[in-house]
Amino acid sequence: MAAQKTLRMQYFAAFREAAGRGAEELRSAASTAAQLYEEVALRYGFSFDRSILRAVVNDVIVPWTAEVRDGDTVVFLSPFAGG
Repeated sequence: MAAQKTLRMQYFAAFREAAGRGAEELRSAASTAAQLYEEVALRYGFSFDRSILRAVVNDVIVPWTAEVRDGDTVVFLSPFAGG
């Protein structure tokens, strides 16, 4: 089993509504952004299809295979339109 790490999660838009919070610190053994998303999705019942989402680690959009490390700040973004 991978070592536990502390991550700072930030939730926006539909993620905030589903999680019932804007941010939290959590302990996780997830090694990648994808594994972390699956873990958090189970915890809060997220039903968002990962293929349309983006993972952001420490303010940088990363591939789902990106490693998450102790102390990282992670955000999952749904598609949005802007002007």
